[in-house]
Amino acid sequence: MSNEAATSSATKISKEEFKATILSDYQLVFKSRETSYLGRKEVLTGKAKFGIFGDGKELSQLALAKQFKDGDFRSGYYRDQTSILSSC
Repeated sequence: MSNEAATSSATKISKEEFKATILSDYQLVFKSRETSYLGRKEVLTGKAKFGIFGDGKELSQLALAKQFKDGDFRSGYYRDQTSILSSC
């Protein structure tokens, strides 16, 4: 990536917008983690036979989802629950 492309994408945001973005991201990560906990509870209590959850990967998946642009594609992964939540 050239320097021109890197500097043209940098934009200034206010402190309030930054705080709102951080809080929004935290809420999304929290929802994803809680969803994993609920799924794990179903498996451990015997209500579900099998479960693979994406807890522990929320922040990296959120960062990846924020970098996606129109036209980008990625092969799905069975622990992509945070990526899917962030695209809604």
